[in-house]
Amino acid sequence: MEQAAVGRSDSNDKHIDIDVVAQSRASNPPQYRLQNSEKEAAKQYSRTKLLLGVLGTALFFVLSGVLVISGLSRSVEHFSRALVSNDYLALLLFALSLGTIEMILTSPLSFYSGYYLEHKYRLSNQTIGAWMWEGMKGLLVGIPITTPILIAFYYCLKNFGTMWWLPVASLLFFVSVILARLAPILIFPLFYKFRPLEENALRKRILSLCEKVGFRVEGIYSFDMSKNTKKANAAFTGIGKSRRIILGDTLVANFTDEEIEVVFAHELGHYKLRHIWTMMAVGTASSFLGLFCTALLYQTSLRWFGFSRVDELAALPLLTLWLGAYSLITSPLGNMVSRAHERAADKYAIGLTHDKESFANAMRKLASINLADTAPPPLVEFFFYSHPSIEKRIQAVERL
Repeated sequence: MEQAAVGRSDSNDKHIDIDVVAQSRASNPPQYRLQNSEKEAAKQYSRTKLLLGVLGTALFFVLSGVLVISGLSRSVEHFSRALVSNDYLALLLFALSLGTIEMILTSPLSFYSGYYLEHKYRLSNQTIGAWMWEGMKGLLVGIPITTPILIAFYYCLKNFGTMWWLPVASLLFFVSVILARLAPILIFPLFYKFRPLEENALRKRILSLCEKVGFRVEGIYSFDMSKNTKKANAAFTGIGKSRRIILGDTLVANFTDEEIEVVFAHELGHYKLRHIWTMMAVGTASSFLGLFCTALLYQTSLRWFGFSRVDELAALPLLTLWLGAYSLITSPLGNMVSRAHERAADKYAIGLTHDKESFANAMRKLASINLADTAPPPLVEFFFYSHPSIEKRIQAVERL
């Protein structure tokens, strides 16, 4: 589902006042409508986020290109090998050095996008200290996960020649399955507190839907999304015995039972229509194809910059350039598949709940709370949106 939060626009300073609306859960509310001021604020916010994302991508390509063309990557390799003689320790020191350079150069953009902009539009509940700590936690969690993957990747470069891409792609597939299984249990709780949804009418509605379609889930949880943001979200996470439905506490607080039920039905649709497995299959195929194409381009382009071996540390930024280019080219195709899944899950949710009005209300509330542009330009939606626009989703449901 789209992330979101309930708000109103202040015409004087164009900021958004987030106003938690207490609503009766006894009956369906009247049709929820977005104000023109909200739509304008959402467009400004969305355009700014899009521009920052494009700038971040451009910065990645510029930095990678400068490292290779200027010879700076060779200097970093010489520095690393001067401190340690072991190839794998030199790799880790090389990666740490480049990661530190990247962090320094991109930190202003990260601060503006992740902290300043969210506070400008009054979407964030974080202090500057809390924002920095969340980033540090992400780094601390990521290091022990990525380090063995990086070492295994370099081992394949050194020992499998031009076929290094095949074992690397296989490794990434197994890692993705393991993370999908363990993330809800071991990783997510490091960032949020999860509590079983309390026994109430909402829980009964959700369990009734599960029973209706023969869905067995490990649990239904609420998590403290409000500690970071005023936005709202719901998701289906995990595979096998770790699968669970998670609802942001902002969603539970600001939406009626009927609206949450249709949001849940949408997530249930992703499971029943096997979208998770489909996306894993698509991701795996894309990973194998991408690494195969990248390996060919990397091998061909090494001599352009004076490199002779695929496992030269100084050449690795060139490899990331080709990987980034592949991702940039194929991401619109992945978004197309994702949008098709979202439309199918919307249709499933309506077929299960027969409640178009609550669906439309939930979508418009999500747009209001999240400052989502309900009708972005078609090209922007095609290239950058993993979900159909809010208005298209509502219109599609109304035609059912």
